Amino acid sequence: MKIKLSTLAAVLLTLSGFAQQPKFENPNADSRGYLVKVGDKAPDDFELVLHDGKKTTLKELKGKIVILQFTAAWCKVCREEMPYLEKDIWQTYKDKDVILIGVDRDEPLDVVQKFHKDMNITYPLALDPGAKIFQKFADKKAGVTRNVVIDRDGYIRFLTRLYDKEEFSLLVKNIKELTERTSK
Repeated sequence: MKIKLSTLAAVLLTLSGFAQQPKFENPNADSRGYLVKVGDKAPDDFELVLHDGKKTTLKELKGKIVILQFTAAWCKVCREEMPYLEKDIWQTYKDKDVILIGVDRDEPLDVVQKFHKDMNITYPLALDPGAKIFQKFADKKAGVTRNVVIDRDGYIRFLTRLYDKEEFSLLVKNIKELTERTSK
């Protein structure tokens, strides 16, 4: 049986595209593993237990701009991004009704507290046992780091995945615009 080289190449390219698709459990996940999209009302039916024992909810934070940074102590890319989150977002906007909370995926309190100290950050980390909070925003098999920006009315305004300098600069620009828009 003769097969044209161009046909074989097209079939191989198609198959390699399928092989590179992430294998997510939830069929509603997008190509980056998100279950939510910009413009959606953010899920707010959960409690955030912070590394210092304090508790909050998104409902309690309504009226503020909230950034949830999904992270984990073992995540090298998260560790790379965190100093920029601290400096360019938290230190710059914390006095402008911006709340940044790192949501640590499925690690115990002692690990999260050590992670917070080791990273020398001042924004809080929250516990996420069983990645239950994470799974409200992204597929269980999707990875961290990712940031979800939620506006004062509870709507998702920006989503990031991994740490990319260009995307991070757009994240900062988005937060700046949200603070300017809501403070006038």
